[in-house]
Amino acid sequence: MTENTMNQWCQEEADNNKVTNLNGLAPTIELERHLGMQIYNALQGPVVEEVLRKTKIYSGDTYWRSNMEGHSLNVQKELLPDFYALCHEVKEKLNFTDAVEFYVTGDSTVNAFSLAAESKDEPHIVNVNSALFDLMSTDELRFVIGHELGHLINKDTALDRLIGFVFPPQVNMPVLLHYKVHLHRQLAELVADRYGFIATENFDACVTAFFKMASGLDLNKMNVSIDALIADNNRRLEYFMHDKGISRASHPVNPIRVQALNLYAHAQSEAELQTGMEDLIAILLKIGDGEIDEHMARFIASAGLIVMNADGDVANEEVNDVIGALAGVKIFPRQFLDEMAKGDVVKIFNDAVGNILNINPGMREALLDYVIHISLSDKIIAADEVSLIYQFGDSIGLSEIEIANAIASAIQQNYVPSIEAIW
Repeated sequence: MTENTMNQWCQEEADNNKVTNLNGLAPTIELERHLGMQIYNALQGPVVEEVLRKTKIYSGDTYWRSNMEGHSLNVQKELLPDFYALCHEVKEKLNFTDAVEFYVTGDSTVNAFSLAAESKDEPHIVNVNSALFDLMSTDELRFVIGHELGHLINKDTALDRLIGFVFPPQVNMPVLLHYKVHLHRQLAELVADRYGFIATENFDACVTAFFKMASGLDLNKMNVSIDALIADNNRRLEYFMHDKGISRASHPVNPIRVQALNLYAHAQSEAELQTGMEDLIAILLKIGDGEIDEHMARFIASAGLIVMNADGDVANEEVNDVIGALAGVKIFPRQFLDEMAKGDVVKIFNDAVGNILNINPGMREALLDYVIHISLSDKIIAADEVSLIYQFGDSIGLSEIEIANAIASAIQQNYVPSIEAIW
């Protein structure tokens, strides 16, 4: 795939698949697809994948197939006829025509996973740990298998392979990309859940499967009702909905997953589904959990806009530095910066500074340092910007000597003349 973009790749897969739930709603989430395309293209996916195919640096296919064939049970029609029929029934219902090898591994961990084949000559892999057979009903197993096939249909594991090659464990991923990869993985889990639901069309079975995977308990033996599970889920969801909880793991927390699937299972229209999903996705978009985080984002954006425009010449270096700073608090920093630019920037700035210093007066020097950093990022020490720095420092209670020392320190530590100035 040297010429296709991720956009074409995903669209071709969607056109080939075309499955919906009983209400006619597709399992895709537009934000997940957008992020997947952006990450794939940012990593030069078509080029890098072609290089990998030709160099054959590492064959995950060989490792995993050797592991599966050597230590797991291949689900053959003659060997496990009932489970074989179940797996292929789900595969057919999801309209997935790629070759897939199903395996069962003796493992007490309540888990399953899927692995995308590295070439079209090899089948994909779906593995189900043996512990699931002691806990899951037939419909719950349908959900689990559908979920894992959903990852293959959505090409999640293929994208993860690319990310893992470009950024192996010893290489730090840029913070902005890190947050986007994390968000994409969480949204991809919600998409895979939708495929799992289509496989069974039994919402109650999906809910009980979630809780069995989380607890490892046989809910029937424990006399736990579906009504009690949903009531408990709604109670816990309230914690996350009111700006408290954060979903930081690779998978969204169960309260979000259950409610997201509830919306998908019962929404009567795409508009109704999207409206309900907005609040849940807002939880996944949160990076920080402190009271000060949103005020800091608004300060970084508004201060950056004010400083960038102080000398009448907005440099790309200034914009990039502001976006880089925002990347630590916002997953979509450029979008946030553009939104702030449409408002009353001075009022946003003054409100943000006031709120930050009310929460933590010790932040004064840090706020000044950020303003100085943006002023120097274009490699020009402009008089207008220096004057602005003094005005800002004075407004937050710093003396002239403190401001001058901060500017001097920044110049000594960070200032490098531009190439244009010395060539």
